[in-house]
Amino acid sequence: MKKLFFLGAAMALLSLASCSNKEEKNAPSSPSFDEVLTSRRSVRSYDASKKITEAEVRELLTAVQDAPSWANTQPTKYYVAISKEKLEAVQELVGGNKDKIANAPVLIVSTFERGKSGFFQDKQTNEVGDGWGAYDNGLSNCYLILKARAMGFDTLIMGMRDADQLRELFSIPGNETVMAVISLGYRAEDPQRPTHRELDEIVKFF
Repeated sequence: MKKLFFLGAAMALLSLASCSNKEEKNAPSSPSFDEVLTSRRSVRSYDASKKITEAEVRELLTAVQDAPSWANTQPTKYYVAISKEKLEAVQELVGGNKDKIANAPVLIVSTFERGKSGFFQDKQTNEVGDGWGAYDNGLSNCYLILKARAMGFDTLIMGMRDADQLRELFSIPGNETVMAVISLGYRAEDPQRPTHRELDEIVKFF
Protein backbone atom coordinates (compact mmCIF):
# COMPACT_ATOMS: atom_id res chain seq x y z
CA MET A 1 0.00 0.00 0.00
CA LYS A 2 2.82 2.39 0.93
CA LYS A 3 4.59 1.60 -2.34
CA LEU A 4 1.45 2.49 -4.29
CA PHE A 5 1.12 5.76 -2.35
CA PHE A 6 4.71 6.83 -3.01
CA LEU A 7 4.43 5.78 -6.65
CA GLY A 8 1.28 7.91 -7.06
CA ALA A 9 2.91 10.89 -5.35
CA ALA A 10 5.97 10.63 -7.59
CA MET A 11 3.82 10.50 -10.71
CA ALA A 12 1.87 13.55 -9.53
CA LEU A 13 5.09 15.52 -8.98
CA LEU A 14 6.36 14.55 -12.42
CA SER A 15 3.07 15.67 -13.93
CA LEU A 16 3.28 19.05 -12.16
CA ALA A 17 6.88 19.54 -13.30
CA SER A 18 5.90 18.74 -16.87
CA CYS A 19 3.04 21.30 -16.78
CA SER A 20 5.36 23.91 -15.30
CA ASN A 21 7.94 23.34 -18.05
CA LYS A 22 5.24 23.68 -20.72
CA GLU A 23 4.02 26.95 -19.17
CA GLU A 24 7.57 28.30 -19.10
CA LYS A 25 8.04 27.41 -22.77
CA ASN A 26 4.74 29.04 -23.72
CA ALA A 27 5.32 32.20 -21.65
CA PRO A 28 6.37 35.20 -23.78
CA SER A 29 10.02 36.08 -23.26
CA SER A 30 11.04 39.65 -22.52
CA PRO A 31 12.99 41.35 -25.32
CA SER A 32 16.68 41.96 -24.81
CA PHE A 33 17.89 45.53 -24.52
CA ASP A 34 19.38 45.34 -28.02
CA GLU A 35 16.03 44.11 -29.36
CA VAL A 36 14.29 47.07 -27.73
CA LEU A 37 16.77 49.47 -29.34
CA THR A 38 16.59 47.98 -32.82
CA SER A 39 12.80 47.46 -32.90
CA ARG A 40 11.83 50.91 -31.59
CA ARG A 41 10.46 53.20 -34.26
CA SER A 42 8.68 56.54 -34.48
CA VAL A 43 5.25 55.13 -35.30
CA ARG A 44 2.75 57.19 -37.30
CA SER A 45 -0.05 54.61 -37.70
CA TYR A 46 -1.77 52.91 -34.75
CA ASP A 47 -4.01 49.86 -34.38
CA ALA A 48 -7.41 51.18 -33.27
CA SER A 49 -8.48 47.76 -31.96
CA LYS A 50 -5.77 47.64 -29.28
CA LYS A 51 -6.11 49.64 -26.07
CA ILE A 52 -3.80 50.48 -23.17
CA THR A 53 -5.03 50.60 -19.58
CA GLU A 54 -4.29 53.21 -16.94
CA ALA A 55 -2.53 50.49 -14.93
CA GLU A 56 -0.17 49.85 -17.85
CA VAL A 57 0.59 53.56 -18.20
CA ARG A 58 1.30 53.72 -14.47
CA GLU A 59 3.71 50.79 -14.79
CA LEU A 60 5.42 52.55 -17.68
CA LEU A 61 5.80 55.90 -15.92
CA THR A 62 6.92 54.25 -12.67
CA ALA A 63 9.87 52.82 -14.62
CA VAL A 64 10.55 56.26 -16.12
CA GLN A 65 11.14 57.63 -12.61
CA ASP A 66 14.51 55.82 -12.64
CA ALA A 67 15.79 58.23 -15.31
CA PRO A 68 18.76 60.35 -14.15
CA SER A 69 18.41 64.07 -13.57
CA TRP A 70 20.51 66.99 -12.33
CA ALA A 71 21.13 66.39 -8.59
CA ASN A 72 18.04 64.13 -8.67
CA THR A 73 15.81 67.20 -9.02
CA GLN A 74 13.40 65.21 -11.24
CA PRO A 75 12.03 68.22 -13.14
CA THR A 76 9.99 66.25 -15.70
CA LYS A 77 6.20 66.07 -15.37
CA TYR A 78 3.68 64.10 -17.42
CA TYR A 79 0.03 64.82 -18.21
CA VAL A 80 -1.78 61.76 -19.55
CA ALA A 81 -4.75 61.98 -21.90
CA ILE A 82 -6.55 58.64 -21.76
CA SER A 83 -10.24 59.63 -21.70
CA LYS A 84 -12.05 60.11 -25.02
CA GLU A 85 -12.64 63.80 -24.29
CA LYS A 86 -8.99 64.61 -23.53
CA LEU A 87 -7.66 62.48 -26.39
CA GLU A 88 -9.83 64.29 -28.92
CA ALA A 89 -8.79 67.65 -27.47
CA VAL A 90 -5.05 66.88 -27.67
CA GLN A 91 -5.39 65.51 -31.22
CA GLU A 92 -6.44 69.00 -32.29
CA LEU A 93 -3.25 70.50 -30.83
CA VAL A 94 -0.49 68.53 -32.58
CA GLY A 95 -0.54 70.19 -36.01
CA GLY A 96 0.07 67.94 -39.00
CA ASN A 97 0.43 64.85 -36.78
CA LYS A 98 -3.31 64.79 -35.99
CA ASP A 99 -4.25 62.07 -38.50
CA LYS A 100 -1.11 60.05 -37.80
CA ILE A 101 -1.92 59.60 -34.11
CA ALA A 102 -5.73 59.48 -34.44
CA ASN A 103 -5.93 55.84 -33.24
CA ALA A 104 -3.37 56.08 -30.43
CA PRO A 105 -5.16 55.18 -27.18
CA VAL A 106 -2.92 57.38 -25.01
CA LEU A 107 -1.34 60.81 -25.52
CA ILE A 108 1.18 62.12 -23.01
CA VAL A 109 2.24 65.75 -22.58
CA SER A 110 5.82 66.07 -21.35
CA THR A 111 7.01 69.16 -19.44
CA PHE A 112 9.82 70.22 -17.14
CA GLU A 113 9.95 72.61 -14.18
CA ARG A 114 12.27 75.55 -14.82
CA GLY A 115 14.81 76.67 -12.24
CA LYS A 116 15.66 73.15 -11.01
CA SER A 117 18.15 71.39 -13.27
CA GLY A 118 21.22 73.57 -13.87
CA PHE A 119 20.79 75.49 -10.63
CA PHE A 120 22.28 75.28 -7.13
CA GLN A 121 20.81 77.29 -4.25
CA ASP A 122 18.72 79.21 -6.80
CA LYS A 123 21.81 80.26 -8.76
CA GLN A 124 22.50 79.22 -12.35
CA THR A 125 25.46 76.82 -12.31
CA ASN A 126 26.73 77.31 -15.86
CA GLU A 127 25.85 78.97 -19.16
CA VAL A 128 23.35 76.25 -20.14
CA GLY A 129 20.95 77.16 -17.34
CA ASP A 130 17.43 75.81 -17.91
CA GLY A 131 18.78 73.94 -20.92
CA TRP A 132 19.62 71.27 -18.35
CA GLY A 133 15.91 70.96 -17.62
CA ALA A 134 15.30 70.21 -21.30
CA TYR A 135 18.23 67.78 -21.20
CA ASP A 136 16.75 65.93 -18.22
CA ASN A 137 13.34 65.94 -19.88
CA GLY A 138 14.91 64.26 -22.91
CA LEU A 139 16.47 61.60 -20.68
CA SER A 140 13.10 60.88 -19.08
CA ASN A 141 11.41 60.71 -22.46
CA CYS A 142 14.12 58.33 -23.68
CA TYR A 143 13.37 56.01 -20.77
CA LEU A 144 9.68 56.33 -21.62
CA ILE A 145 9.95 55.30 -25.26
CA LEU A 146 12.35 52.43 -24.54
CA LYS A 147 10.30 51.05 -21.65
CA ALA A 148 7.20 51.41 -23.83
CA ARG A 149 8.83 49.31 -26.53
CA ALA A 150 9.89 46.70 -23.96
CA MET A 151 6.21 46.47 -22.95
CA GLY A 152 5.19 45.97 -26.59
CA PHE A 153 3.98 49.55 -27.18
CA ASP A 154 4.99 52.11 -29.78
CA THR A 155 5.50 55.86 -29.57
CA LEU A 156 5.94 59.09 -31.47
CA ILE A 157 7.51 62.19 -29.92
CA MET A 158 5.89 65.31 -31.39
CA GLY A 159 7.40 68.78 -31.21
CA MET A 160 4.53 70.25 -33.22
CA ARG A 161 2.06 71.22 -30.48
CA ASP A 162 0.14 74.22 -29.22
CA ALA A 163 1.81 74.80 -25.85
CA ASP A 164 -0.61 77.50 -24.71
CA GLN A 165 -3.70 75.40 -25.42
CA LEU A 166 -2.15 72.33 -23.79
CA ARG A 167 -1.31 74.41 -20.72
CA GLU A 168 -4.94 75.47 -20.46
CA LEU A 169 -6.31 71.99 -21.14
CA PHE A 170 -4.28 70.33 -18.36
CA SER A 171 -3.88 73.32 -16.00
CA ILE A 172 -0.10 73.14 -16.41
CA PRO A 173 1.63 75.61 -14.04
CA GLY A 174 3.41 78.64 -15.50
CA ASN A 175 6.82 77.51 -14.19
CA GLU A 176 6.74 74.43 -16.43
CA THR A 177 7.92 74.41 -20.06
CA VAL A 178 5.80 72.28 -22.38
CA MET A 179 8.23 70.18 -24.43
CA ALA A 180 6.44 67.47 -26.40
CA VAL A 181 3.37 65.34 -26.87
CA ILE A 182 4.10 61.60 -26.99
CA SER A 183 1.64 59.15 -28.55
CA LEU A 184 1.42 55.66 -27.06
CA GLY A 185 -0.18 52.66 -28.72
CA TYR A 186 0.37 49.61 -30.92
CA ARG A 187 1.76 49.93 -34.44
CA ALA A 188 -0.65 49.17 -37.27
CA GLU A 189 2.25 48.35 -39.59
CA ASP A 190 6.00 47.92 -39.34
CA PRO A 191 7.83 51.13 -40.26
CA GLN A 192 11.09 50.88 -42.17
CA ARG A 193 14.29 51.42 -40.27
CA PRO A 194 15.82 54.77 -41.29
CA THR A 195 19.44 55.04 -42.38
CA HIS A 196 21.93 56.48 -39.92
CA ARG A 197 25.08 58.51 -40.34
CA GLU A 198 28.41 56.71 -40.29
CA LEU A 199 29.82 56.44 -36.76
CA ASP A 200 32.98 58.37 -37.67
CA GLU A 201 30.83 61.33 -38.70
CA ILE A 202 29.55 61.78 -35.15
CA VAL A 203 32.36 60.34 -32.99
CA LYS A 204 35.90 61.59 -32.50
CA PHE A 205 38.48 59.60 -30.55
CA PHE A 206 41.49 61.37 -29.00
